[in-house]
Amino acid sequence: MNTDIQKVKSFIAKYHNQKKALISILQDIQAEFNYLPQEALKFTSDYLSIPLIDIVSVATFYRSFSLKPRGKHLVTVCLGTACHVRGGPKILEEFERHLNVQAGETTKDNQFTLETVACLGCCAIGPVVVIDGNYYAQTTRRKVSLILKDYTKKEKDNEGHKEN
Repeated sequence: MNTDIQKVKSFIAKYHNQKKALISILQDIQAEFNYLPQEALKFTSDYLSIPLIDIVSVATFYRSFSLKPRGKHLVTVCLGTACHVRGGPKILEEFERHLNVQAGETTKDNQFTLETVACLGCCAIGPVVVIDGNYYAQTTRRKVSLILKDYTKKEKDNEGHKEN
């Protein structure tokens, strides 16, 4: 993938080339490319004179950053205690089956990345699944296909609008 270095440069300039804005710069890069491309990290390192290892340390410390390309839709299954006892692992298995990937992987068509989290902090409505910031409370195995159908339908609808 060719990383648009001019885009990265504009993100750095947006924060006046300040090293203390590293997290904000990485957030902008992540939002633009849906992950942190190696070329972008190397450029940021050189441009701000921050050792690459320090940038990678920040990028791997925060869960919101990814060093691997993510799918268009991020599916997060909560496996915290409350969600776990209410069937979280079975729901994860169902997503893995429907998407044909394991947790931590992205589908071949780059539409979905499946991740787990230790707790989302909404135990009362568990088990919880979050897709692109949308929370699905009291998720069951039966609901998984319906939830995913929502996102695949949106994709097909958007493709239809592009052709018109």
